[in-house]
Amino acid sequence: METVTYNGWACLRLANREVELLITRDVGPRVIRLGYLGGKNLFREMPGQQGMSGEAEWQIRGGHRFWIAPEAKPWSYELDNESYASAEKIAGGVRVRQAAGPITGIVKQMDITLASDSNTVTVVHTLINAGNEAVECAPWALSVMNVKGQAVIPLPSKIAHTARLTHNQTWSLWGYTNLADPRWTIGNRYLFFRQDPACEANKLGIAHREKWVAYQLDGFLFVKYFEHSDGQKYPDDGCSFETFSNEDILELESLGPLVVLKPGGSTRHIETWKLFKDVPLCKTEADADTFIRPLV
Repeated sequence: METVTYNGWACLRLANREVELLITRDVGPRVIRLGYLGGKNLFREMPGQQGMSGEAEWQIRGGHRFWIAPEAKPWSYELDNESYASAEKIAGGVRVRQAAGPITGIVKQMDITLASDSNTVTVVHTLINAGNEAVECAPWALSVMNVKGQAVIPLPSKIAHTARLTHNQTWSLWGYTNLADPRWTIGNRYLFFRQDPACEANKLGIAHREKWVAYQLDGFLFVKYFEHSDGQKYPDDGCSFETFSNEDILELESLGPLVVLKPGGSTRHIETWKLFKDVPLCKTEADADTFIRPLV
């Protein structure tokens, strides 16, 4: 770990022989960069918001951030526009912690580690209730991906209609969800969702039990792993995964279960990320079976 300057911010840098990630220190915390050494940033860097701080309103900025679900204003939009409380070295990485929010009374903490022998990042997202009242909430991990890429979302394996009489999937739709949007390819085994700078907001949420989603961009593949716990209550009528895209971004968002967080209590949600390169763009489900499944 070292401290570097990136986009005008002081950042903590974790690197191995192939990949690096940068965590903002002057704002956030955000993982503002993730990519191969000298290569493209898989995360979005929002123009006009780099190197800035102290704004009166919340800024998306880009990168990977940690929010509190369910989404509401001002609840989810507590400012992270200044230097945060602490950063300390831990085995293989760093622990960054934002002070308790003035609205929620909740502390956000991320333990971010990078393996030395593989391109694997682990992010432990922890919410700690530093207030005086119990709060129902869920950890929400949002990766803001760079433009003109493609999300690949696996679907459950198909079974005969006689094998099970009840549903095995739950999707949530928003008032602006458009399944006729040409950015979608809704297949039998996968959903493909493409970022297009010419297209406006669209979103979909899923009770996602397949444990991974991916993003392809210019030959690079980012895979995000997370768990879905059956029997637990999730935000947005059962969503453990949501994806959102507009003209500027595409987000891969995983969510933990809703819990009643008592004063002093905590809850955590774990993501694992893996990076690969020289992966052909998948235009069909057969392509995804050939080029992504073996890596996942």
